[in-house]
Amino acid sequence: MKFIIYPLILFLTGCATSAPYVLETDSLDRSTLPVADINVSIPHLSSCTDSADKSIAIDLDSPITVLVHGCNGSAGRFRSLAQLYAFHGQQAVCYSYDDRKSLIGSADKLARAVKELSEVTNNQKISIIGHSMGGLIARKAVEESDKNSTVLSDTNLDLITISAPLSGIKAADHCGIAPLHWLSLGVVPGICWLITGDNWNEIPFSSDFIVNPKPLLPSIDRYLKIVTNEKNTCRLKDKDGACIESDDIFGLPEQYHPKIDNYSNVTGVQVDAGHVGIVGDKNTVPRQLLSILQQYDMLSSTQPDQLEAFEKLLAELY
Repeated sequence: MKFIIYPLILFLTGCATSAPYVLETDSLDRSTLPVADINVSIPHLSSCTDSADKSIAIDLDSPITVLVHGCNGSAGRFRSLAQLYAFHGQQAVCYSYDDRKSLIGSADKLARAVKELSEVTNNQKISIIGHSMGGLIARKAVEESDKNSTVLSDTNLDLITISAPLSGIKAADHCGIAPLHWLSLGVVPGICWLITGDNWNEIPFSSDFIVNPKPLLPSIDRYLKIVTNEKNTCRLKDKDGACIESDDIFGLPEQYHPKIDNYSNVTGVQVDAGHVGIVGDKNTVPRQLLSILQQYDMLSSTQPDQLEAFEKLLAELY
C-alpha cells in the first residue's frame, strides 16, 4: 500500500504549516473602519481571530468580505489579511470549518452563514474568498442547486478562489479508483478516510464533486479565479538561503477545470507564487494577492498618503 499512503502523506504536508502555529487571539484594529452598528453571532463566522469570542462587529451600510481558510487552518490564520482589509476601510470576517468533514456539508454551512450575514447587512455586497480547500468549499456553496438556490438566490455576491484544486487533488487520486476499494477488501477507503476524513471520496479527480460542478448562482456578479504556478517555490529556507520546505502543493492541472474555466462570469489570473505564499504567512507578504485584488476592485486602492503607514503595517503583520 506504499503507493497509496505516501502520496496522501505528501498531500497532508500541503495542509501543514512550517512551524507550530501560534494562536492569533488579538482583536483587529478597527480604527480605520466605519463605526459598527451592531454585534452579531453567526454560526461558523468570526472576526478572523482565534479568540473564544466569535461575535462580529458590523457596519450595516458597507460591503463585507468572507475569508475561507484552507485545510488545517483557522480564522486566526487570516487575521493579517483581514487587518489589511480594515486598513483600506473594508470589513472582513472569517468562516471556519472542520477540514475532515464533508466538503458538501461545509459548503452548505457556508451558504447558510452567508445568507444570515446578508440578511443582517440589508443585502450589502458580500465577497467570498476561498483559499486552497476553502476554494472548493466556496465554489460549492455558490453553485446552482435546489438547496443553494433557495438559500442564496437573492444575495449580492462575488466569488474569489485562490490556489484551489478545482480538478481534484492528484495525491488523493488512488482514493477514487473503485476497483482498488474491493481488491483491497476495503483497506484503501479506510486508509483514505484515516488520512483525509469524510471528504476522502470528494477530492479525487474522478469524484462527482470534482467532475460535475454546476453553474454558479445568478446572484454571483463576478468570479475571480486565481491560479498559482507553484513550481520551484519555497515555503521555508534555512539560514543560508537553501530551501528546506517546498511551497509547491497543487500543480496547474489540479487548479484548472474545463467547465469552471468556461463560466460566463469568470476572470482567470495565473501568477508565479507559492501555495501559502500567495495568501501570506509570517515569512511572506502577500503583495501579489493584494495587487490582484486591487486591480479587479475586490480591495480598495492604497492612496499615496497611506503608503508609508501601509508599509509599516505590513512590517508589523509579516
